[in-house]
Amino acid sequence: MESKKTMPVSLPIVTSREGKWFIAVCPLLDIATQGKTEKEVRENMEELIIEYFEDPDTPKPSFNDMMSTSVSVINMPVNVRVLRGKVTTVKTE
Repeated sequence: MESKKTMPVSLPIVTSREGKWFIAVCPLLDIATQGKTEKEVRENMEELIIEYFEDPDTPKPSFNDMMSTSVSVINMPVNVRVLRGKVTTVKTE
């Protein structure tokens, strides 16, 4: 019989705001959700992660893969041009 022990696991979650919505993404599990507030998007992500692991048809990463995966969030400077409120990239030579 399999063990039914549980343990806390920290998963990388990236949150951002897009207009009126807060977005949360878990790159390790390739899932995302949204909410009207930061609190709501966190609650939605927690529920989504629970559903993800409870769904027998969803392929799951191994525990070792989950623990060895690293996710970095960086701010990358990019030169952009704003013209009439729209952003376009600027080619550097």
